[in-house]
Amino acid sequence: MNSTADEPSVDSSRSRRPHWRFEDLEIWRLARQLAVRFHQVADRLDRRRLYRYAEQLRAAGLSLSNNIAEGSGSSHKQEFIQFLNVSRRSLFEDASMLLVFETLGLIETAEVDELLSACDILSRKIANFSRTL
Repeated sequence: MNSTADEPSVDSSRSRRPHWRFEDLEIWRLARQLAVRFHQVADRLDRRRLYRYAEQLRAAGLSLSNNIAEGSGSSHKQEFIQFLNVSRRSLFEDASMLLVFETLGLIETAEVDELLSACDILSRKIANFSRTL
């Protein structure tokens, strides 16, 4: 279907959708970036017919940003801290999978190192953010 002058562009339609407060959190934005990267790794695992590994990596990756988002909607800061803790634990799960996948020769060491570094940074930022609540 061709776009007409009366149809909104993608950019203008984005400006009309609701803004969620978690979108302002640096930790959520970093978690979203990591989730995308884990999804890309999972796509490569799928091509090798390692569907279970791929699905587990996707699930743990999505848990990062989803738990931050869900926690940001909490009425009580202690509840938000619990969601942040779940998100941080998912980072440890992701890190463990990366190390196993590296040992199995499924992911190159350079990519694992880069992803583990990003996981470590996000883990520290989540812990620091939790302390400020």
